[in-house]
Amino acid sequence: MQVKIEINNQNEIFDVDKVAKQAAGAVLMRVKNTVILATVAREDSQVEDDFLPLTVQYIEKQYAAGRIPGGYVKRETKPGDFEILTSRIIDRSLRPLFPKGYAYPTQIVVYVLSADPEVDLQVVSLNAASIALYLSDIPVSMPVCGVRVGCIDDKFVINPSNSDLNNSTLDLYVAGLKDELLMIEMRSLPTIGDNNNLSKDLSDLVINQNMNEFSEDRMVEAIEFARAAILKGSNAYEEAFLNLKKEDANLDLKPEIENESIAVYIDEFYKNDVKDAINKMAKSERASELDAIAKTISEDETAVNEGWDLKVIQNFLGKYKRKIIRDQIINEHKRADGRGLKDVRPISIETNILPNAHGSCLFTRGQTQALVVATLGSDSDAQMSEILTQKGAVAERFMFNYNFPGFCVGEASPLRSPGRRELGHGNLAKRALAPSIQETSPYTIRVVSEILESNGSSSMASVCGGSLCMRAAGVDTIKLVAGVAMGLVFEDDKYAILTDIMGLEDHDGDMDFKVAGSIDGITALQMDIKLGGISLDVLRQALYQAKEGREHILNLMENANDQIVVNEDILPKFELFSIDPSKIVDIIGQAGKTIKEIIEKFAVSVDLDREKGEVKIAGDVKKNVDAAKDYIIEIVSKDKNQKRRQNSQHKKETIKFEIGEEFDGEVKNILDFGAFISLRDNVDGLLHISKIKNPLNVGDKIRVKVDEQKGSKISLDLAE
Repeated sequence: MQVKIEINNQNEIFDVDKVAKQAAGAVLMRVKNTVILATVAREDSQVEDDFLPLTVQYIEKQYAAGRIPGGYVKRETKPGDFEILTSRIIDRSLRPLFPKGYAYPTQIVVYVLSADPEVDLQVVSLNAASIALYLSDIPVSMPVCGVRVGCIDDKFVINPSNSDLNNSTLDLYVAGLKDELLMIEMRSLPTIGDNNNLSKDLSDLVINQNMNEFSEDRMVEAIEFARAAILKGSNAYEEAFLNLKKEDANLDLKPEIENESIAVYIDEFYKNDVKDAINKMAKSERASELDAIAKTISEDETAVNEGWDLKVIQNFLGKYKRKIIRDQIINEHKRADGRGLKDVRPISIETNILPNAHGSCLFTRGQTQALVVATLGSDSDAQMSEILTQKGAVAERFMFNYNFPGFCVGEASPLRSPGRRELGHGNLAKRALAPSIQETSPYTIRVVSEILESNGSSSMASVCGGSLCMRAAGVDTIKLVAGVAMGLVFEDDKYAILTDIMGLEDHDGDMDFKVAGSIDGITALQMDIKLGGISLDVLRQALYQAKEGREHILNLMENANDQIVVNEDILPKFELFSIDPSKIVDIIGQAGKTIKEIIEKFAVSVDLDREKGEVKIAGDVKKNVDAAKDYIIEIVSKDKNQKRRQNSQHKKETIKFEIGEEFDGEVKNILDFGAFISLRDNVDGLLHISKIKNPLNVGDKIRVKVDEQKGSKISLDLAE
């Protein structure tokens, strides 16, 4: 059966009961020329542990864009970062739909079978997965709807095309059902304004780059705009598929409390012990204390007589712990570590503690510690990747890697390659910091966050450390960016908003809300809501409370920034400047001769952009880079008559020198590898540093002889 829906700026076509009929739920969805297959499958037996065993896999098929996979293995293998991040988005959006106590292993698989360059694959894939889940026999009462919001010409746009998103200052992705929000991801998109005072040298040009931070009120407007679209979409999906939904399977749901007697017993005799355990700062200490309490209870006479199992006691203690934490926050306005609701944990910042790294920052907030390191490279160091909706490879000149080893939480777990959580946290930090990097920066930048200790909000510590480590590496970012993790606890008609949540509050709270930005507004936001129906007033209050926390952290970061001592001696040297694009050919020379001579003469690399007229010079020695820049500017600044004379000289035969021929030459230039000495007919020769016995200065006279000639390259030796 085929269902057609026109909603939220998209015409959507769904084929039900056409493919994958043995799955619990399946749908084939088409938007323009994009075709998505979403399937849901579940096992018939529950897992023993008390958790939701849900797996989501989003997979892009290369044939969807008419491609054959690259490399030796001509098939899809390991998922790319975009696939992993999209899987994570779908998981976070659909996980809240499952009923409490559902413990059947469930897998959601999404295939991209055909990809239209203008269609947002993340939006379409989430909606296809949601419909497949809703159509299945799993007891899910309503379908989720996902939308993306852009801001073009200061107006919000629902589900902009991929090309339209390039002109947007906002990228906001929201998922929800009816009027309830479930998941939010946001980033600001920087723009460069027009500048009429163009200069041939970009180092003298003030670039009007706008980070496009969003104020708290403007952010709420955008989210409300998205929520209205989600309400329409969710209602449309429910109306279209209600009669096609399979009958709910007869499934056993695990009870929230397995034994009421244990609950009463613990509340009566062990409440204070549990409180003391909760107030242990480290996760490992807290877990050990709770295990010890469970063991003590299991050995009590009552427990022995009633036959209470240790695992049942441990399971209830975990839930009882949640109750104590929430009661303490709501009724006493007190948190497990003694802080008030708005307090940020103590912060310490050290920069450039790694002498051979380009830039480093050790950022410590409470029991969360991140060592964040920046490395600067050239265009050749950019990360190349393929995107299904774009032709050709894309070069990423800003990378952020996040690592979370087991020892940071006191666990002896094996080191593995980054998982979904690591990629997600790294992507959030990247989205937060990217707008602060100048578009004209000559660097390829890689930032790595090594989490050394974690008790909540390590991703936001990575943002703070990342902003400072780039400054410590001499990168002139537009503004400092900080991040803070917020929490929310709802009980009946009461609620509490928490600033700078620790791991305990993240696990047992109702909302995980990460906000990053500069002193002027928000650059990135991520929110997961474990309950539905958060009001815009509460959301606005949370954003403003996050602003207070962010400003507090930024003040401390500004103080640390003032004390940075850049490791100038180890930094690679770059120059970026602009010339008339028509002069690029003069730098290249006939058959690349001129640019090869520049690279060899000054020991630098030179990248040229023919369209923009940009010249990038990179090298290990600043003096050589500066000399190469001066040399190139001299080439392109010659008038036409000089150019004609130069061209005519090129046509003449190369001037010949006799081996052993001697000259009283003048030192024209001194570089790390030697000195250039004037000979005759405006020809210079190179006296290598290994042959120089006494210090030389530009302008000195020195007796030299020709040692070797290869084409126009003259090698010299000292004359006796």
